[in-house]
Amino acid sequence: MTTGYFTSVDEVAVRLAEAGYLASPAVATTVFLADRLGKPLLVEGPAGVGKTELAKAVAQVAGARLIRLQCYEGVDESRALYEWNHAKQLLRITAGRDESWDETRTDIFSEEFLLSRPLLTAIRGTEPKVLLIDETDKADVEVEGLLLEVLSDFQVTVPELGTISAERRPFVVLTSNASRELSEALRRRCLFLHIGFPEEELERRIVRMRVPGLDEVLADAVVRVVGALRAMDLRKVPSVAETIDWARTLLALGVGTLDETVVRDSLGVVLKHQDDVLKAAAKLDLDAV
Repeated sequence: MTTGYFTSVDEVAVRLAEAGYLASPAVATTVFLADRLGKPLLVEGPAGVGKTELAKAVAQVAGARLIRLQCYEGVDESRALYEWNHAKQLLRITAGRDESWDETRTDIFSEEFLLSRPLLTAIRGTEPKVLLIDETDKADVEVEGLLLEVLSDFQVTVPELGTISAERRPFVVLTSNASRELSEALRRRCLFLHIGFPEEELERRIVRMRVPGLDEVLADAVVRVVGALRAMDLRKVPSVAETIDWARTLLALGVGTLDETVVRDSLGVVLKHQDDVLKAAAKLDLDAV
């Protein structure tokens, strides 16, 4: 079952660009195939390269509701799938204390008392949806088991209500920073896409699109310096997000050229650790920071 948002790879690239997301041919092709085949899309890569933004852009161009499950250590079924409204159930039990337990049980385990979480919300209803399962690698391994039924058959089993199947499949994007290896069972259910740091020309286009007031020569200088920083042995190399932040910073400062003083004074926008700042300053032959 397809989600049917795109008719060609070229259309993906054009429409994503209209939403402010410049997709490489590999990204556009994989998004098209995920849409055409109705398969979840697993996107891996370093932080800040646009994995989450890709899901947001797809939702925007498809006119779909974005549903986000933010993964973290300790996220469980009640946060990912559903839980029962225990406070409301208790009130119902108290109000119906003259009823038999069978009558009460039938009532309290009904839709009225069900709290739908992202995975269940994504497969219910007929409106178009994009399900973003963000930073999947941060969740415990057990959470992957919760995902398998949803990603295999697009259904969720609620013991008290039965199996709830999707009337319309969501477009699913899982992101991972590869902090741990995801299971083969989960990977088999997905198309895979790795987003790394973009080529210099593509990054220049991204900067010019996201920071339109920046001088073209200055934008080129920003991209070249960031590229040099990425070649260094740093704790955290700058990603596209930092490139854009730096470009916006320079625009806000009203600088015209990226000289040594400007780089030294604004390097903390791009690098997030003091030892990285010191190392970069030495490598770039700047004065002591």
